[in-house]
Amino acid sequence: MNTALQKLYTTKIIPDLQKQFNYKNIHEIPKLVKITINRGLGEASQNPKALEKSIEEITLITGQKPIVCKSKKAIAGFKIRENIPIGLTVNLRRQKMYDFLNKFINLSLPRIRDFRGISSRHFDGRGNYTLGLKEQLIFPEIEYDQVDKIRGFDISIVTTANTDEESLALLRGFGMPFNN
Repeated sequence: MNTALQKLYTTKIIPDLQKQFNYKNIHEIPKLVKITINRGLGEASQNPKALEKSIEEITLITGQKPIVCKSKKAIAGFKIRENIPIGLTVNLRRQKMYDFLNKFINLSLPRIRDFRGISSRHFDGRGNYTLGLKEQLIFPEIEYDQVDKIRGFDISIVTTANTDEESLALLRGFGMPFNN
């Protein structure tokens, strides 16, 4: 049940990283832990249809139903009451994580207009990478006619790498198109 990315990791990325960073133990080599997808839905308090549509879209994109995040306290300035839905989150691990990453790198990113690569400055200092997308239309599962409103979301790639440099080398090995 191994995907192309898992085979690539074991056959090419592991030896390359071992040579580049001089790892003595095979368990030191960075690997992917999970991919988290988040979407904030502030408008869901006024528009319940936005929540349903977002759940449907993220389920289509990831192949997994998202968890609905609810507000912890009321904030009058944002017109938010306590315990109403304000966001969605999905954690992808194992097979679904590799399937999503493969689709994201090879199908979705090339569909972005005027795409010149993603920035390599969005690492958190501990080897994790986060990027925000402005629209969901870059994914092949989403049909333009079915979209009620263009909404973006954040994608966080969590790795076991200790430094940003190690994580960058890992993600480059998977084929992430960094622009510098």
